[in-house]
Amino acid sequence: MARPCRDALSLIAQARQGDAAAFGELCQHLEARLLRQAIFLCGDVTLAQDLSQEALIEAWKCLNRYNEQCQFFTWLCAILHNRHRRFLRRKRLFSLAGLGSSGANETATELEQRVDDADSPADSAQLGEQAALVRRCVAALPSKQQQVVYLRFFVDTSLEGIAAALHCSIGTVKSRLFHALDKLRRMPALLESAQNIQKGP
Repeated sequence: MARPCRDALSLIAQARQGDAAAFGELCQHLEARLLRQAIFLCGDVTLAQDLSQEALIEAWKCLNRYNEQCQFFTWLCAILHNRHRRFLRRKRLFSLAGLGSSGANETATELEQRVDDADSPADSAQLGEQAALVRRCVAALPSKQQQVVYLRFFVDTSLEGIAAALHCSIGTVKSRLFHALDKLRRMPALLESAQNIQKGP
């Protein structure tokens, strides 16, 4: 199981004593990664900045709940996902546009594609469309299944780390992941996309 390095644990211990500078140092090299994760979740740079800052503030306030059984970044991403879920609930209450609108997708294209400079504009556009499709399909899952798929495939962490970050058993994580992947495999949009990729140009 991946755990924090010794330096990180030292900074966490200092932060738990109220040392804001130690917490700032701990998060400094994680902020850019956290922002990329937030952009992936919401597809909007401005909103992503707000969500990532809210996640860091919440992490500071509830640092004693971090159990050190997973990477600190994994724990941060779990908080980020919860902040995003709360935002979507508020958004639905006010009848605003749903997640994955075309305008929101455009702002996340550069970070999602991660293509080489040698790729053609057509290839880049196709990758952007596939990334947006995956995000919409994951967003259609129940929230707890969204969370494990997000942490497993986009934060790149272990099942043990996910369980520790979510304060649940590994069996629970495996069950949610199994049902989530089963639903994704049966989604017509993803099936059609996979068939088109196999056919090629």
